[in-house]
Amino acid sequence: MSGRVDSERDSNDRQAGATGALLAQARRLAQCRWRGLVWLTGEAEACRREALGLWHAGGWGAPLWVAAARPEGLAAPAWLPPAKARTRLGGEQDLVVIDTVSAEDGFDPEAFGALSGTLTAGGLLVLMTPADWGRRPDADYVRLADHPWRVERLTARYLARLARLLSEEARVIRWTAGEAPRLPELPEAPHEASPATDDDACLTRDQAEAVTRLTRLRRRRPLVLTADRGRGKTAALGIACARLLAAGTETGSGAAEAEILVTAPRPAAVAGLFERLAALCPEGRRHGQAFEAPGGRVRFLAPDELARLAEQGELGGPGRLLLVDEAAAIPAPLLGRWLEAFPRIAFATTVHGYEGSGRGFALRFRERLERQTPDFRECHLAAPIRWAPDDPLEALTARLLLLDAEPDAARPGDAAPVVARLDRDALAHDEPRLRALFGLLVQAHYRTTPADLRRLLDGPGVTITTLEAGPVLQGVAVCGDEGGFPAELAERVARGERRPRGHLLAQSLAAHAGEREALTARLRRVLRIAVPAGRRRRGGGRRLLDDALVRARNEGIDLLGASFGAEPGLLAFWRAAGFRAVRLGLTRETATGEHALMVVRPTSAAGEALAERLTARFQRQLPGLLAFELAALEPAVALALLAEGPAGPLDEADRRDLEDVAFGHREPALARPAIQALVRRRARAHEEGPEEEGDETLEALAAWAFQGREASWLAPRLGVTGRKGVQAWLREAVARLHQRDGGLSPAETGR
Repeated sequence: MSGRVDSERDSNDRQAGATGALLAQARRLAQCRWRGLVWLTGEAEACRREALGLWHAGGWGAPLWVAAARPEGLAAPAWLPPAKARTRLGGEQDLVVIDTVSAEDGFDPEAFGALSGTLTAGGLLVLMTPADWGRRPDADYVRLADHPWRVERLTARYLARLARLLSEEARVIRWTAGEAPRLPELPEAPHEASPATDDDACLTRDQAEAVTRLTRLRRRRPLVLTADRGRGKTAALGIACARLLAAGTETGSGAAEAEILVTAPRPAAVAGLFERLAALCPEGRRHGQAFEAPGGRVRFLAPDELARLAEQGELGGPGRLLLVDEAAAIPAPLLGRWLEAFPRIAFATTVHGYEGSGRGFALRFRERLERQTPDFRECHLAAPIRWAPDDPLEALTARLLLLDAEPDAARPGDAAPVVARLDRDALAHDEPRLRALFGLLVQAHYRTTPADLRRLLDGPGVTITTLEAGPVLQGVAVCGDEGGFPAELAERVARGERRPRGHLLAQSLAAHAGEREALTARLRRVLRIAVPAGRRRRGGGRRLLDDALVRARNEGIDLLGASFGAEPGLLAFWRAAGFRAVRLGLTRETATGEHALMVVRPTSAAGEALAERLTARFQRQLPGLLAFELAALEPAVALALLAEGPAGPLDEADRRDLEDVAFGHREPALARPAIQALVRRRARAHEEGPEEEGDETLEALAAWAFQGREASWLAPRLGVTGRKGVQAWLREAVARLHQRDGGLSPAETGR
């Protein structure tokens, strides 16, 4: 008995010594204003025991345990499932324990990235993993296991890479359960603080500069505020709001109460804004998602609600100010509409955030800003606030998740580019190449996240093809195979009785387009295709698609397809490559703000027959959808889709109807079928070779004829007044298009 007691005492002493060493390290980190990562490895029960010992011994103010199930004895508010990590954005923790060692737990890249940014200076992030981490897939790989794959049959290149990088990182705290932790050396002197500022409300000069610019916004001179995480970007918005409320806003008639609208992907993203606002305006009061003070009010509106009110003309105008936080996570089309509606507007976004999308936002949205508001201003916050520069955890998180990945820089005199298939085993061990490739995907695609890196390396059926000029990456295409279901399963899926994981294109075409054969056929989907911003429109993307088509034909694939947000530029690219539209989502996608469009190109005889049926069905549905469910679709997209459909000759009755509208007094609505036929014919002719008649005329006519757009919507876009102005424009447009299509002129009709 005494031996067992002695053993337990020794174990308790050892654990106390281990936790004591870690707490001392946390104090040293706090002196440097840094955070640290503790890599705890071993058996699941042993790891949990060690982590709980640290949890209970530290006197932590805001600890958080991240796992699928709450450990026994832990208070519910201190536990969080990985899927809810985003709910803690904007909050602060001083200890985060992430369980990836338990049987039901795995490494969630997005949860790790999101929560690492909530850790304050002196805090510890404890990552618990098996001792042999990276040798097999973990529980979170269930999200990759598309039918018919099982988790245990997947590769674990992604986890093996993480384990390798952690083992190479000198500033990681290594802790094997049952042993003493190995602590890295830290500087003896505290790290230099960020440069001081004369502004009492701001913590860095960067933040003070941002606040100054926000409070001096000018009409049609938007401000783009960028920062990495932890730089006080959202707090700067709150400080600016407080000062605008204190001063009121200046309108043409003099001083007035400030009316400031704020939007973000979710209310939690602007929690820091309202906290700073409340602290600086103690006389104000918060009511739900609004803050009111003597000088005015600040109101939060969700993006969809803001878009709806702006579309109806209830928001915007000279006296309104809009602040958009985390703009990279909001669809670019919405940002563009707000840019038109609000003369004074600021966009703030995280550049190298856990979502991995800020860099792409900065490049793509810049094009829109330069086109719509060329006098826009930029401000970047570089100095960190939550932690000091050179923080070990920030650098490590960026390295593990490739948050700061950038594409290769263009070099003069690059060799002629060649197409090559990448080996994923080699890619997982080639960090510079992986960084360049993932950086290109981040730049080119709106929502590339850390989880996409795992699918890139371990997704079943995924292939990667590159376009390279010597060592420089000039393009990449990522494809995945779908379909090949047994007939019985395909029937059950089409009836909605089964929903196997994955197979987005195949399942959607079966369930929504009614083609069971899309499930039994072999499909290949282009998951991503990207070319560097400076090399677009040079044929690189087309070369990658041509290679994919050849490979698909040689490997027995029936259809090559893709799914993307329907916007005119992307649609033109895919149509030029010979792809046909076969399905359009009825609602806008949350991630893109666009309707999801599916396109295919046949690569076998069976695929040709399937594509013909899909195309015919879609074109038959399109007019009815445009009249009802898709009445709000962008007219440019509607016109491009209509141009793919049948455009037969106009008969004598159609031409008489058109002449009666153009040169007589026929109500245009009573000749709608003839006008619809004319629009389709001229759209097809326009696609085959641009004419003198501009896109705007055809788009507006399509919006009226197919989508039922009313005079109140058309008049301001056509530059006319009221219903009579729209009617006159319609008659003139029909006359011009009809004559171009071979119809009679006014003189020839005798009218």
